[in-house]
Amino acid sequence: MSSLDNPNPTVFARVDRVRTNQRLPGIQAEDVFDVIRTIKDPEHPYSLEELNVVSEHGVDVRFDEHTGYSNISLNFTPTVPHCSLAILIGLCIRVKCQRELVGKFKLDIAVPQGTHQTASEVTRQVNDKERVAAAQENPALMSMVEECVAEIID
Repeated sequence: MSSLDNPNPTVFARVDRVRTNQRLPGIQAEDVFDVIRTIKDPEHPYSLEELNVVSEHGVDVRFDEHTGYSNISLNFTPTVPHCSLAILIGLCIRVKCQRELVGKFKLDIAVPQGTHQTASEVTRQVNDKERVAAAQENPALMSMVEECVAEIID
C-alpha cells in the first residue's frame, strides 16, 4: 500500500483473559471475542484488539431457545473515520467467525454511526450474503483476508 489511512494508530495492550468453566447453551460473547481479537489489521502489524477496533463490549450474543440459534451482534470501530479498509475488516470478521465458531448462529456485523464516514454502507455490505459470497470468490481479496485471519505469533 502506498499510503496508510492511519499512519500512527494508537496501540492498546492485549487483555489477558480468564475464562470460566461454566457453559451456557449456544455460543457465548467471550467465544466470539476470542475468535476475532487476533485478526490482524490490514494496514498495521497489530491485531484488531490492540487497535481497539474490536472489544468485548462490542459483542452481544442472545440464545434463542426456540430455534437453537445464537444471535450475534458485533460492532467494530475503524481506527479513523475515513478508513478505506473497513469493508475488508468486516469481511475478515465474518470469515473468521464462519470458520471457527461452532454451533448454529446468525451474525450481524455493524459499524456504529458516527465512527466512520460511510458506517451504514459498510454495515450493509458486510451483512449482504450476495456481496460476501462474491467477495469470497475473488482470489486477490481472499488472499488479503487470509493474511489478516492467520494467527498472529508474538
